[in-house]
Amino acid sequence: MNLAAACFAQSYAEARGLFLAAAQAAGLAVESHAHPLPGRDGEALAMDVALAADAGAPAVLLVTSACHGVEGYCGSGLQVALLADRALAVAARQAGVALVYVHGLNPYGFSWWRRVTHENVDLNRNWHDFSGPLPANPDYDRIAHLLVPPSWPPPPAIVAAEQAWRSAQGDKAWQAAMSRGQHHHPQGLFYGGRAPTWSQDTLRAVLRRHARHCARLAWIDIHTGLGPCGHGERIYAGRDDPEAIARARRWWGAEVTSIYDGSSSSALLTGLMWNAAWQEAPQAQYTGIALEYGTLPLDEVLTALRLDQWLQGHPEVPDEQRLRLKRQVRDAFYVDTDDWKQRVVQQGLEATRQAILGLSADHA
Repeated sequence: MNLAAACFAQSYAEARGLFLAAAQAAGLAVESHAHPLPGRDGEALAMDVALAADAGAPAVLLVTSACHGVEGYCGSGLQVALLADRALAVAARQAGVALVYVHGLNPYGFSWWRRVTHENVDLNRNWHDFSGPLPANPDYDRIAHLLVPPSWPPPPAIVAAEQAWRSAQGDKAWQAAMSRGQHHHPQGLFYGGRAPTWSQDTLRAVLRRHARHCARLAWIDIHTGLGPCGHGERIYAGRDDPEAIARARRWWGAEVTSIYDGSSSSALLTGLMWNAAWQEAPQAQYTGIALEYGTLPLDEVLTALRLDQWLQGHPEVPDEQRLRLKRQVRDAFYVDTDDWKQRVVQQGLEATRQAILGLSADHA
C-alpha cells in the first residue's frame, strides 16, 4: 500500500478516526457537531471541523467532504493526506490563509453508504429560501415512475419506456431531468427537501464561526461520480458571475468547467450548497470549485443511485442480498485501488496549493 492509499478507509468510523488522528498529529483542535442518529454500525456520527492557522486570518480556505455521504470515502482520504502535509500547512500560514477542514458534511449518508441525508435529501439541492416557491422540475415529474421502479432490476416495460424517453430527448436531457433537483417526490432521487436539513443548519453554524471575519473565502468541495475514472474535474462552484469564473480559472487553470456554459460534466442544478458562502460570509470575496473525481461510467453511477433508492423502499430484501447491492452503491462513488487514491491525492494537493496561492496573490 502506498502512502496515499493509507489515508483512505473502509468505513465511516475508520475514516473519522483517521481524520481525528491526522488533526491531532498536526496539532489542531477539532470541534465536533454531533448528529442526532447513530451510524450503520451503531457508531456516533458527527460533522468534525479542524482549523489550521490563525482564526483571524484575512483569508480562509474551506476543504469539505461528504456533502453526498458515500462520496466521503474519497473526500475524507484527501483531507487526511492534506492534514499530513506539513509543507502545505507552512505555505498556508505564510500566506495568511486559515485552512478549515470540515469532515463529514453528511455523516449519516457516509456511514450508511447513501448519497442523501437521513431526511432523504440531497444536501447539494437543499439551499433554498423555503418560505417562498420552490423550483419546479416537470421533466423529473414525467420520469419519476421510471427512476424508482416497483421491482429490481427494472421490469422490461420500465426499461423500454426509459429507452424511448432517452431516444426522443437525449441522454443529456435524461441526466438533467434526473439530477437538477426536485421538491415533489420525497422518496425520489435528488430530492431538495421542504426545509433545511441538519447538515445545512450545522454547516451554516460552522461558516458563521470560521468565515464571517475574513476578507477572502475559497472553498474546495470534494465529490465523486462524474467524469473519467480518476480525473479530478474542477467545476466552478458559484454564481454565474464572469469575474468570479475568471478568477477561478486564474487560480485553478483554464480547464475549470462551469454548469452555466455547458462545459461541466454536471447538469445545471438548483439549491446548491455554495449559496451559503454569500449568505453566511457576505463580507468576503468568494471563489470556489467542486473537485469532482470520476469513478464508473455515468449510466452505472445513476443506476446505483436508483438501486439505492429502491432499496430504501424495500426493507424485506434479505440482509446478504442488501449488503451485496449496497456494495454496488459504494463502488459507484469510491474506486478502492491504490492508483485511484494516489491520483485523488496528487490532484487534490495541487488544487489546494493553487487555492492558497490564489488567495494570497489576489491580495498582493
